[in-house]
Amino acid sequence: MIVIADNLNTRNRTYIEAVKDRDKEAISRLVSGLSQADMINIQCSLDGSGDEETLPWLVEIVRKVTDKNICLDSRNIQALKKSIPLCKNPPLINYISRTEPKDPEKLLQLVAETGTSLVIRASKATPPISLETKLQIIGELLDMATAAYIPSDRLFADSSLVHICIGVGQKHLNNSTECIRVLKEVIEPPIKTIAWISNASTGMPVTLRKTVEAALLCHLSGAGLDAAMVDVLDEKIQKTIYLVKSFRDEIVFSPADIA
Repeated sequence: MIVIADNLNTRNRTYIEAVKDRDKEAISRLVSGLSQADMINIQCSLDGSGDEETLPWLVEIVRKVTDKNICLDSRNIQALKKSIPLCKNPPLINYISRTEPKDPEKLLQLVAETGTSLVIRASKATPPISLETKLQIIGELLDMATAAYIPSDRLFADSSLVHICIGVGQKHLNNSTECIRVLKEVIEPPIKTIAWISNASTGMPVTLRKTVEAALLCHLSGAGLDAAMVDVLDEKIQKTIYLVKSFRDEIVFSPADIA
């Protein structure tokens, strides 16, 4: 499983304050603590405003601190054009949906030309509830990516997790799990699957969030999840990742490590 640190996101007040203050040292310290991740997601806004200046600035900081691969969390095409050449390896672009970005063809062309990977998200204006709609949207986006000559091994399908606390949250999560299973069975050539785990616990009491996220990570890994965006600084999440990788025979298990 590919572990993507989601710690550099707009919900992290410490990080966002450091971004606003242009505090390179504070951001560097945050990045240095993400050593357990395989990849680091970088988000600096929700709507892409200002990303053309802030995102490349952050990429340069991350690149100086670590050799980890980078996930660029922006739909701002100009920001991506500036940031991609700054990455040591071709990054993962998060994301394209049926409504974002406004110029999907430009994003697909950029991905095709730069050798980057791309998250295709099962979402329109909002994430769909039904399994059928999730699969339909992913199929449409997959067709668009194929038409742009993006190889399937550079695509990650996101079934769009939503908060379990909302009225249809449980139904959403159940269908997201089934979506991962179906994609593994029917898409040929295969594509990878990805999920932003912490989305499911948003709105819950802080004392419960990581318990929910750790359990969901185990659940989705059983469905075949390939990549997970998680809080790599949390001990419960760390232990869950270690056990999932052990059960998948990706690492050698040791009781001393889990202790």
